[in-house]
This record gives sequence, structure tokens and C-alpha cells, in this order.
Amino acid sequence: MKTTGNTILITGGGSGIGQELARRFNALGNTVIVAGRRKQTLEETIAGREGMHAMTLDVEDPGAIESFAKEIIAQHPSLNILINNAGIMRRETLTETRDLHDAEQSITANLLGPIRLTNALTDHLVRQPDAVIVNVSSGLAFVPLSATPTYSATKAAIHSYTLSLREQLKGKVEVIELAPPGVQTELTPGQSTREGYMPLDAFIDETMTLFLQQPTPREVLVERVEFLRWAERDDRFDQAVEMLSTRSARKDGAASHQKIRDQVEEMQT
Repeated sequence: MKTTGNTILITGGGSGIGQELARRFNALGNTVIVAGRRKQTLEETIAGREGMHAMTLDVEDPGAIESFAKEIIAQHPSLNILINNAGIMRRETLTETRDLHDAEQSITANLLGPIRLTNALTDHLVRQPDAVIVNVSSGLAFVPLSATPTYSATKAAIHSYTLSLREQLKGKVEVIELAPPGVQTELTPGQSTREGYMPLDAFIDETMTLFLQQPTPREVLVERVEFLRWAERDDRFDQAVEMLSTRSARKDGAASHQKIRDQVEEMQT
């Protein structure tokens, strides 16, 4: 992946990982367009920065995605990198019949949104030099958190979809997966200050170091997420699922993956 001189679209660019990626890529000499629902937060992301632009987009609305794709190509014809970052995370109880609104919204935002936006921009991207699609999945794509079952399932689906996308676009568009661990953002209320999650700055620092590698890894994995990514390969999957669920059920709601890794290793020795 070429890391300067690009025109990059980042969804979910008004906060958290998307916001910080946008600022870092812009600092490297890229034009960056941040997209999301809230104009105010997008404007805060780009404030005082040259080469940054804000466009509103609701990734849950198929019609809005089609219109947005036409508009961004018209305004930024050099667009050559798409980073599908927008998403939501909801806790769900599966022990009784319930309203499925949260599950359906999660599928629409986390899975159908990236698929629809990628589809709307594919014809354009395959004609661009140095074209790249980055899909943001999660460590929970590989070891699900039972308290957020649909979120975990959508991220597993994004991982699988990315593999197929990479194969079909081989030689035309580079396809990269970014799989974060739990990071201190407001993906869930209070998460940005919750103990045990990876500080956002540390995550972005390590992530950008990986993006700057040549060649760029197919999967951008900070060290903290590797335990989840390779749990099944390392015969620790069942223990990791149980540990995540147990920690989630406690009052603090989370533990760092390092703590989980240490406890699983203790169980196996």
C-alpha cells in the first residue's frame, strides 16, 4: 500500500479509530475524506487541517450509499483508497425471545454497509492506480464475545468477505484487513476510559507502523490482538471464549487481552 499521495475515504471518521486514522494518513501527505452521520463531529475531525474533507453518510441507508458514491467520485475523482471503518456494537441477551432491532441494525451497519459501499465504488476503484480497500473487522471476528453475539458474527463475516474480495480483486485492488483488539473509544458507552482496553494512541501508533511496512501486511494486527487471532490455531479457542464471556459478565465488563492470555496460559500449564 502506498502511504502518501492518495485520496482516502474513511467511514466512521468522526470519532475513535476512524478519526485518528484520518488524521495520521492526512499527516503523511494524503487527501482524506471522512464520512459519517454527524456533520459536527466530522467537522471537528478536519478542523484546521488542509487536505481533509467531511461528507455525511448513513451506511445503513442503501439509497444514501448510492448517492454518496456518485457524489464523492464527482468531487474527488482521484479517490483510490476506501477504509470501511463505521460500525456499531450492542449487547444482546439470547436467553429469551426479544426484539431483534439491535441485531438487525448491527448487521445492516457492520456488514451490509461495507458490502454496499464497496460495491458502489468498485467500478471506480479498479480503474485507479494504487487502489486499496481496507476492511476493519475485530479480534472478536476470531473469538466471539458472547455478550455481543451479532457484533461478533458481523465481524467474522467481514473477515470472510474480505478473503473473497481479496481473491477476486487480485491484481486490481489491494485488499487489507485491520482487526483491532478492544480499544479505548466510545464504541460502547464508557469504553474510552475503561481499564483493560488498549489506549487509542498506542493502537494507532502500532497500526500506522504496520501500514508503513512494505509490503503492507494483508492483515494489520497489533500485538495485543494476536492472541484472539490465533486462538484456534494455538488450541486455545474454547478457553478464550470462556474467559471473554466470564470477564464480560463481571462488573468491570472487560479485561485486557493480555490478562486473558495470561490466564489461559495458566489454565494450560
